[in-house]
Amino acid sequence: MVTTSARPQPLTGWLLAKYPKKAAVNPRTSNGGTIPEGQRNDALARLAGKMRRSGMTHIEIEPSLLAINESRSSPPLSVEEVVKIAASIGSYPAGDVPQVLEDETDWEPRQGLPNELPGVPSLPAGMIPEPFRPWLEEVADRASVPLEMVVCPAIASLGALVGRKLGIRPSRFDDWLVVPNIWGGIVARPGAMKTHDIEQGTVHLRRLAVNAHDEYEAEREEMEAYRERVEAEIAGVKEEMKKVSKKHGDLDQLQTHLADLKRDLKDATVVERRYLTQDATVEKLGELLKENPDGILVLRDELAGWLRTLEKPGREGDREFYLEGWNGTGGYTFDRIARGTVHIPAVCLSIFGGIQPGKLTGYIREAVAESGGADGLLQRLQLIVWPDELGEWKKSERWPDNDAKNVAFAIFNFLDTFNPTELRAGSEDGSIPFARFTPEAQELFDVWRDELERRLRSDEMAATPAFESHLSKYRSLMPTLALLFHLVDYASAFGTFATPIVVRPQSDLSLNVSLDAARMAAAWCEYLEAHARKIYSIELNPGVEAAHALLSRVNSGSVCDGQSIRDIYKNHWKGLGTSTDVNQAIEVLVEHGWVRTQTIETGGRPTEILRLHPDLRGGHDD
Repeated sequence: MVTTSARPQPLTGWLLAKYPKKAAVNPRTSNGGTIPEGQRNDALARLAGKMRRSGMTHIEIEPSLLAINESRSSPPLSVEEVVKIAASIGSYPAGDVPQVLEDETDWEPRQGLPNELPGVPSLPAGMIPEPFRPWLEEVADRASVPLEMVVCPAIASLGALVGRKLGIRPSRFDDWLVVPNIWGGIVARPGAMKTHDIEQGTVHLRRLAVNAHDEYEAEREEMEAYRERVEAEIAGVKEEMKKVSKKHGDLDQLQTHLADLKRDLKDATVVERRYLTQDATVEKLGELLKENPDGILVLRDELAGWLRTLEKPGREGDREFYLEGWNGTGGYTFDRIARGTVHIPAVCLSIFGGIQPGKLTGYIREAVAESGGADGLLQRLQLIVWPDELGEWKKSERWPDNDAKNVAFAIFNFLDTFNPTELRAGSEDGSIPFARFTPEAQELFDVWRDELERRLRSDEMAATPAFESHLSKYRSLMPTLALLFHLVDYASAFGTFATPIVVRPQSDLSLNVSLDAARMAAAWCEYLEAHARKIYSIELNPGVEAAHALLSRVNSGSVCDGQSIRDIYKNHWKGLGTSTDVNQAIEVLVEHGWVRTQTIETGGRPTEILRLHPDLRGGHDD
């Protein structure tokens, strides 16, 4: 066998002598003429087919074809390409080699292929709540990244902070409640500053967490001293009870005092206010939520690790726990042998992190195939963005604007401590306090919801169930964002700041969500849908990504004109791993005039082959 490491010699005399009838194709005289660029792959494949039908084996075809290429091709194809053509044709049984490749001359010009992924808009500054705008614009500008990469983690932080403190009832005539916790992420390649941007967007929540931990440590030291005192008193009472008992005295008063001291000891605990966690088990999360019923942010540097954890055998209960935590309205009960029964009255989780495009694509494929993603967990990542590019790097030449940053922190601090009930929020016995839309905002939401519901019930959506599942979560996304945006404006007007941005009359203050906030939320849903279309493009634009993968194989010479389609998917190349992938790729390329398919009748099972546009038949060097 001739290898590709050295150029082989023309067909040797001993081979012609050994196979005089089979080597009927004379490499220097067959079809006589020069083979020009653009026709070389096609012509050599035809000649190889004649050789194979005459009975020549692959080992015989290869040197003969190399000789023809050397003598007639102008210029010759590379040795590697000719070897691939010989291998492809030589793989056919002699009787199944296509008899004729159609000499098609009626090819139209090729049409441009769709991009592998649709482009997405970057976030306009006008879609950031005004009190946060100076802070977030500067953070993004200093890092030279799209605004959405810092704005989205900031919104997720805000949702975790508000949580069950205040919900919204978005429907006019029912008690449907939306809790504004939120899930999301940033999709970007390694080195795209995901970690930095997430840290910057969550800086105020983490600052609250540091302050709370310092307070906890100080209170814990005082409480430990108090516990030691109570324990000493308990020891003293027990000693006194022993003395009285020996004298057969009355123990009732001492027993009551001992019971009181034990209750004091049990109650002598300090609970740390937790705002976020990064790598907790669901059991530990349950404990944190018992102590922090308003909610908590699960912050993951890599969402792929969290998703992998939920796929492990035996972790089905973890997945159910997170699904319950997305709603934010219910409780959850753990039954464990070691821990016994643990009831968590309120499960409210926000989640945010980064993920690489390749890893995300794998999970999207599962969701599209209705396997691991069929329960809709992945589709609950509503606030997820995938910027097309970072943009141009620009070195910052000014100091950070600490006033803008402090205004933003003051808003977080206000929303951490405010009491919605005292501020005229709606409430019912035992329920989460709630706001509603103002009449104007309610009208906007009703129109927006009607349009969404019509789309979700359309035939178009029925053909894309994974994307439909994602879009259906916008029912709660729009009112969630509207409430959070309104609360930012509300806090900026109600609170006290070093540099006030908005000052409104006290009579204007209302927890009911404004028309401006509702408009901005609707605009965000439209913006996020564009990013979702990129994320779910495998389902929305089937075959486009595979078409680019197949075209890459054509350009590299791995796929040649006249090659069996069955042979293509036998290679299991990336993006072309199944017959479905290959067939969808061919459908897209046929639609845009890059290839055609041809059925060859062989007397047995028909062979489906791929015909390349003449512009592609010169191989990757044409």
